[in-house]
Amino acid sequence: MKEDSLQAIEYEIALLVRLTIAHSPRLGSLDRSEYLLLSELEKSSPLAINELAENLLLNLSTASRQVATLETKKYIRRFPDSQNGRISLVELTSEGKKILHTVQKARYDAYTEMLHDWSPEELKHLEANLARLNKDFKKWHK
Repeated sequence: MKEDSLQAIEYEIALLVRLTIAHSPRLGSLDRSEYLLLSELEKSSPLAINELAENLLLNLSTASRQVATLETKKYIRRFPDSQNGRISLVELTSEGKKILHTVQKARYDAYTEMLHDWSPEELKHLEANLARLNKDFKKWHK
């Protein structure tokens, strides 16, 4: 029975990822990696690139490429750490905050529409389970 549930959960997560990707143009102009990186910086900024990589479970070269792309778009700025000049810190620019908030609003509106017939209790249950799943995924990765 547990195996059946785990098999169904695995499939539903794979389908959710696929559907999210398929609908991503309707969810704003940032791709998934840009959205997550900007969201991470909004939560705790400024951050060193290695901290960003660690928080998002990326290797350092991937995080560096993503930072460079966002810097080119002027969504983030890079500057030397005053404590250690060899380390670069990154933070959101006003343009980065603006695009992030626009995309967050588009995503919020989409989820509001999709989940309109869910009760507040069902939404809280989903929120708690998704947060727990993400936490367990991060622990499992290490």
